[in-house]
Amino acid sequence: MKTGFLGHFGGKVDAIDHHISEIEELSKEIEEERTRVLKDPKSIMPAAFVSFKTRWGAAVCAQTQQSRNPTLWLTEWAPEPRDVYWQNLAIPYMSLKVRRLIIGVAFLLLTFFFIIPIASVQALASIEGIEKRAPFLKSVIEIKFIKSVIQGFLPGIVLKLFLIFLPTILMIMSKFEGFISLSSLERRSATRNYIFLVINVFLGSILTGAAFEQLNSFIKQSANEIPKTIGVAVPMKATFFITYIMVDGWAGIAGEVLMLKPLIFYHLKNFLLVKTEKDREEAMDPGSLGFHTGEPRIQLYFLLGLVYATVTPVLLPFIVIFFAFAYLVFRHQIINVYNHEYESGAAFWPDVHGRIITGLVISQLALMGLLSTKEAAQSTPFLIALPVLTIWFHRFCNGRHKSAFVKYPLQEAMMKDTLERARDPNFNLKACLHSAYVHPIFKGDDDDEDDLSVEMETESVLVPTKRQSQRNTPVPSKISGGYSPSLPEAVKNGEL
Repeated sequence: MKTGFLGHFGGKVDAIDHHISEIEELSKEIEEERTRVLKDPKSIMPAAFVSFKTRWGAAVCAQTQQSRNPTLWLTEWAPEPRDVYWQNLAIPYMSLKVRRLIIGVAFLLLTFFFIIPIASVQALASIEGIEKRAPFLKSVIEIKFIKSVIQGFLPGIVLKLFLIFLPTILMIMSKFEGFISLSSLERRSATRNYIFLVINVFLGSILTGAAFEQLNSFIKQSANEIPKTIGVAVPMKATFFITYIMVDGWAGIAGEVLMLKPLIFYHLKNFLLVKTEKDREEAMDPGSLGFHTGEPRIQLYFLLGLVYATVTPVLLPFIVIFFAFAYLVFRHQIINVYNHEYESGAAFWPDVHGRIITGLVISQLALMGLLSTKEAAQSTPFLIALPVLTIWFHRFCNGRHKSAFVKYPLQEAMMKDTLERARDPNFNLKACLHSAYVHPIFKGDDDDEDDLSVEMETESVLVPTKRQSQRNTPVPSKISGGYSPSLPEAVKNGEL
């Protein structure tokens, strides 16, 4: 090969020897840069990952206040190594508060101002709107096929086009807020994506639709008339949501199977960038399942099913077909296609439960508004108990179960520490955690294997214990066939 411009000029050298020397020089520069960064005081972050000898000590430190000044030492559970978003670790505490205030205001403005172009474009995406703005197209629009396409699919397609860049915008906003884990970034983006869809897609399409003037009357009327307005408008928009489910839901599931975007990028990378087998593997990487994009959309369809179940049941078959295909497709994609990017410990479930409750309350309010306009208006006051009981049930579930997703019981920590000491008294957890939370820039090619996960996945013999009662002893595990002893049992055996 030649060492000059684009490999066509300069002196000839042996290609293998030349590339080996280049790799050696780059390796030396990388090591020098790593050493410089480690010795540079400006590179030290105001954050650290602290490991403990016991789970009990980690639980106490992570869930308590460490000093009188609550902002002096801020402790929280560390995400798993794959889940860390390293770019946000160095953001100061006060800066986090200011950032989240700014993003909260920006999201509020984005949500309520975005409804104006959506409503305007949807008004133009109707037969009357096109004839008004472009009279010369009247003869073309009157063709039966074109007229049916405009009435059926054009509003849904226009709305889908407006929402293409929404997940990317919301993810950028979440990163600016300073969350330190990928799972928390996706949870915040998913929450805001759902709020945006409910306000702009559901309420926006119902209250504006083809007549933007309805928005003015909705703003000016009293709060007591809002449920009645929604109840009257919901059945009128059933046809629009049926076409939207087909355009966004059914077509989205088909696109999930085809995976056109990864396929196109793979062929482009394969043609332009792939030189080795490692490059080919990176080009074939399908990525991970985007919870912040798929989960809010599924929740929106669940909301539509709840609202229209009693108002316009003709929409339910389209919802059922979507969920049936979504279950089959996403199950296959998660098991066989997508990479498991991180493990968050079911942290998404409280948010999902809250959105289901929100959908129930909205459907109940819509039903109350619809019945208030019919002959069954006298039964409407009795329906007030439905949203009240639903909200009470949500508060009960939060008080009873939410702590299991955000806190780690000291009793459980002590039980696992005791069981671990009995299984392997010489187990050295520090050696496993030594390289777990090393910044990716300091990891070499030989550090790809996660020693901690390998160590945790190895099977070990359980300590033989006696089952005392079904109430305080867990059911045997499906994986190991064993069980964890209860705390009184461990105390009785003298293990504490």
